Amino acid sequence: MFIIETYPLAVICCIITMLCWGSWANTQKLAASSWRFELFYWDYVIGIVLLATLFAFTLGSTGTGGRSFLADLKQANESNIGSAILGGVVFNAANILLGAAISIAGMAVAFPVGIGLALVIGVIVNYLANPVGNSLMIFSGVALVSVAILLNAYAYRGTAAQAQGVSSKGLILSVVAGVLMGYFYKYVAQAMFPNFQVPETGKLSPYTAVFCFSIGIFLSNILFNTFLMFRPFEGTPVTYNDYLGGSIKNHLTGILGGAIWCVGMSFSIIASDKAGTAISYGLGQGATVVAAIWGIFIWKEFRNAPKGTSAILNAMLLLYIVGLGLIIAAR
Repeated sequence: MFIIETYPLAVICCIITMLCWGSWANTQKLAASSWRFELFYWDYVIGIVLLATLFAFTLGSTGTGGRSFLADLKQANESNIGSAILGGVVFNAANILLGAAISIAGMAVAFPVGIGLALVIGVIVNYLANPVGNSLMIFSGVALVSVAILLNAYAYRGTAAQAQGVSSKGLILSVVAGVLMGYFYKYVAQAMFPNFQVPETGKLSPYTAVFCFSIGIFLSNILFNTFLMFRPFEGTPVTYNDYLGGSIKNHLTGILGGAIWCVGMSFSIIASDKAGTAISYGLGQGATVVAAIWGIFIWKEFRNAPKGTSAILNAMLLLYIVGLGLIIAAR
């Protein structure tokens, strides 16, 4: 399988992760005018499964290091497969809430609050499980990100108070999604053998882990998204007939969104060998900055915000960037 050999290359992969995780929601925004989030999400999940399977049979089955995908899957311990699948279930619960928050409050709110909170929790959880890197720098970076989250939440509440029809529901969904999102990565990481060059019996390669993770997303989506279709957070219920009646463009947009996200997840996982899980996860969650830039400057989600909001948002972005820089430098 393909293995990353150096820390600088691992950082590059994490930056790709950051760009992918911060940009996939643009596909949801593009589809929103004609396609409900609940319907979009089915194709999004299909995109994740397709990309994870493609990587397993390509990058995960070439090269001389590690263990190829099919051989790895055949020898895997049930508990490790279950751990990766559980990671997919936890992620899916969090991501459905995040997607709902995006549809209600926008990318510039859902990502800084939800993913920012996930970064804080995830870095702490993954560092305790695998303490790699300078702890002072890592947790100083986390502290700055925490302040950035509070600034973003404050800016959104100010906008919600002034703009009729803007609900705090999006903020609440973002917080719940962030708490759940902070835990999924550790279940995937603990299913893998820690040194990708030296396979361990029963443990999973990164590509097998991401594949099992995607299966967990798909299986749980049958329950989670079906429930959400009939009991949506906003709007009227939708049916499977509505999904089947969607255009090719709508379906491909969702699949593209899932594929983009899964590229980020795969690169984050294969970078964790050299970067450590805390740094790999934390840097990937710099997606918050990318998504906030999309939401603020491209989608104009704060165009009706009260005076002074732009200064708060600029301070939020600066704190995020400095915090992420500390996390990178920690190794």
